[in-house]
Amino acid sequence: MKAVGYKTPLPIADAESLLDIDLPDPVMGPRDLLVEVKAISVNPVDTKVRMRAAPPDGAAYKVLGYDAAGTS
Repeated sequence: MKAVGYKTPLPIADAESLLDIDLPDPVMGPRDLLVEVKAISVNPVDTKVRMRAAPPDGAAYKVLGYDAAGTS
């Protein structure tokens, strides 16, 4: 799965501030819906998260983007 994320909060002008990364495909649970994502966006909340939040413990990256458009 392709995603946009970062390793550490950096100024947006830094080349490492946003990275295109490949992650393993998530495993669906019984209450999940599989959606083929066609587009994502970065909204103002994502910019604030990127400035302050480090990746969770044990994770190499913090993934951004909660807004997506696609088909089921």
